[in-house]
Amino acid sequence: MPLIEVRDLRKTYRSAVAVEHVDLDVHDGEIVGVLGPNGAGKTTTVECIAGLTRPDHGTVRVAGHVPWQDRRAVTRVLGVQLQSSGLQAKLTAREAVAMVAAFHDDPADPVELIERLGLRQVADARYAHLSGGQQQRLAIATALVGRPRVVLLDELTTGLDPEARRDTWQLVREVRDGGTTVVLVTHLMEEAQQLCDRIAVMAAGRVVAEGTPEQVVARSANSTVMSFTVPADVLAAAALSGLPGVGGVERRGDRLEVVGTDDGVLAVLHALQTRGVEPVGLRVSATTLDDAYLDLVRRQDAAPTLQESA
Repeated sequence: MPLIEVRDLRKTYRSAVAVEHVDLDVHDGEIVGVLGPNGAGKTTTVECIAGLTRPDHGTVRVAGHVPWQDRRAVTRVLGVQLQSSGLQAKLTAREAVAMVAAFHDDPADPVELIERLGLRQVADARYAHLSGGQQQRLAIATALVGRPRVVLLDELTTGLDPEARRDTWQLVREVRDGGTTVVLVTHLMEEAQQLCDRIAVMAAGRVVAEGTPEQVVARSANSTVMSFTVPADVLAAAALSGLPGVGGVERRGDRLEVVGTDDGVLAVLHALQTRGVEPVGLRVSATTLDDAYLDLVRRQDAAPTLQESA
């Protein structure tokens, strides 16, 4: 049985559909990423899992409990870090973590956690006086101090500098290795690639792809990227864009970048040979998660809306 089970989730705000027919499973010991652009429904989905928002339709269970009905039972197993923490402005960082720890039977050491998250120098500063990045790290500390069985991390590293971001990634790995399952909401592809065992890509309120990062890349219509240098007066991008297996062609100065399938690569090479064009600096590589994500989201944006398809 999944630790988190979401089935046919739907939530609307007035006439706007935030999420529609969302299914998601999270199993013990996983780091699962929920990816998508702003407005894709990521935060609404997480808020329903946390019991902070009640869906209009569908079911959500966390360790067998319905979050908005069994709030006490869910609170024992679930830690939550949202984009807005809601901590009181006058609380110090030390007080905030100690206060949350007091609600749990076997909390982590607040002092050690504050140190691990780089907050020791501001432990006695009030929340209102912390920088945005420091507030973000404090929210993470309050989510983890109860040693939750599963933790929801929404935009985990927003506002953090590169060094702090990588330190936080390492903390997430350590948390998972210590037995905590992680649901990570992010729009950073590198973060998802570095941390996640599985990812769910959301767009327009739906899950449009799910699986390991490698499986999601394979779902993309464009699985291969090739690039080479050829002057515009020798070969126009339009000459390649209609070839079988070619999903798109973009020129950057004298360099052309072609995305498509493996068949598209062969078609481009054949076209170049036929025209007597030598591709200088030819490079062929697999599509990245970033490329696949953009392709999946764009395809969803181009699809008919629910009203249009009705």
